[in-house]
Amino acid sequence: MQDIEKIYEEYFEIVNKYLFCLTHNSDISEELTQETFYKAVRKIDTYKGECKISVWLCQIAKNLWYDECRKNKKMIHTEEDYLHNLQPLDTIEEQIISNDEKVSLYKKMQVLDEKNREVMYLRITGELSFKEIGIILNKTENWARITFYRGKNRLKEVD
Repeated sequence: MQDIEKIYEEYFEIVNKYLFCLTHNSDISEELTQETFYKAVRKIDTYKGECKISVWLCQIAKNLWYDECRKNKKMIHTEEDYLHNLQPLDTIEEQIISNDEKVSLYKKMQVLDEKNREVMYLRITGELSFKEIGIILNKTENWARITFYRGKNRLKEVD
């Protein structure tokens, strides 16, 4: 098994960005990222190598977020929460989208299936590269790119 410090250094940013996409709160995402690696150290013997370490870590992170939501009796962010907590980002996609267009975009995204919507959120809100999205979702970079552009084209069809 790899050295946990090396794993931490290599995957901290990916896990943190993924959690930020889920939580839309940098403090919560950082806290849950730390908790993710703590849990990973404790459960490292359960890692069978059947998936990439980044996928395993993001799965732990997602489960911790869901546990946090249940513990606090919150529902996982509704669309209004997403829109209310949007923070300005500097991705190419975000630079060309005004606030009114963002609201419209996020409303339109609700017509997409879960995988397309998740890729769109990770790309736009999480500022993740297609490679990082592929790693998180246990798919290829090309799959993430195609899924994003298909989702984008589907949104163009929505009035």
